[in-house]
Amino acid sequence: MAFDLLTTVETGGCSAKIPPRQLEELLKDLPLPADPRILVDISTHDDAGVYKINDETALVITTDFFPPMVSDGYEFGLIAATNSISDVYAMGGTPLVALNIMMFPSARIPMEVYRDILRGGNDKAREAGVSIIGGHTIDDYPPKYGLAVIGTVHPDRIITNAGVKEGDDLILTKPLGTGIILAGHRLQMAASGQLEGAVSVMKKLNTEGCALMQKYGVRGGTDITGFGLAGHALKMARASGVTIRIEMSSVPLLEGVYSLTDLGCIPGAAFRNLDYTEGDTQFAEGLDYNLRMIAHDAQTSGGLLIAVAPEKSRGLLKELHDSDHGEAAVIGRAVKREGPALVLA
Repeated sequence: MAFDLLTTVETGGCSAKIPPRQLEELLKDLPLPADPRILVDISTHDDAGVYKINDETALVITTDFFPPMVSDGYEFGLIAATNSISDVYAMGGTPLVALNIMMFPSARIPMEVYRDILRGGNDKAREAGVSIIGGHTIDDYPPKYGLAVIGTVHPDRIITNAGVKEGDDLILTKPLGTGIILAGHRLQMAASGQLEGAVSVMKKLNTEGCALMQKYGVRGGTDITGFGLAGHALKMARASGVTIRIEMSSVPLLEGVYSLTDLGCIPGAAFRNLDYTEGDTQFAEGLDYNLRMIAHDAQTSGGLLIAVAPEKSRGLLKELHDSDHGEAAVIGRAVKREGPALVLA
């Protein structure tokens, strides 16, 4: 029988992140480097750092790794690599090379699983046009895997979470609910096919979304991962000095997510994310509690949240639909900041 990676963890994927409120507190006193070539640093909690090489080229640098969220080593490798590479896409960049990051307990799990994880990561990297050129492994339990990725972007075409403008439409490229589906699977609450749907979404690269952001002149965007839609939208709104209003009835959801939430299948990460956002978020009167918690569900390898000028949003959305992102949707708008940074309606 194949080794089940889920037997090694209680929390996997991006749900394993340190809570955002605690993370901000930890980072707030770290000195920022003073170098004019650094175009994006940690000050706005963006997806990756960006370092200018010359007038035509900047490096996009990121790293991401986490414990397993699925049973199979190969699928874990595919998802972890997709998630790591996504941060480069979120900045509008082209990923080029990567290094493996692996923590693996060699005496407790068959080494065939180690090979399967690396094989999955390598296959997904090749699909993205990324060359894995090395890495580092330590003996550690439970296992964890991800990539350090370097890409390039033109210095004048960087997409950041601080680039949202008043009036921009907000497009989400993937449906929400991976955290809830994964929890439902572990608790044997998920129906047949729901896990497979979530895994399919987590393995889908954000390549097309990145290309279309550049085509349509987008300068504000992020990807949705461990802090949930609400957490990442709040960070985007704060960095850009706008209020982001999200219509939860327009947000695409994975099959079965709402019913699982209604049954009480709400992972702890969603409550930690809510603790972070609620002080600067207005919840519309009568907002469905289930939708409120789905907005805070920690996503693993989620979609892009794209801020695009309203006259361009229809064209961008159509091209997303034509490129196998059929569930992409306009879910909100950025407006002038006059109160809370985020409104969930």
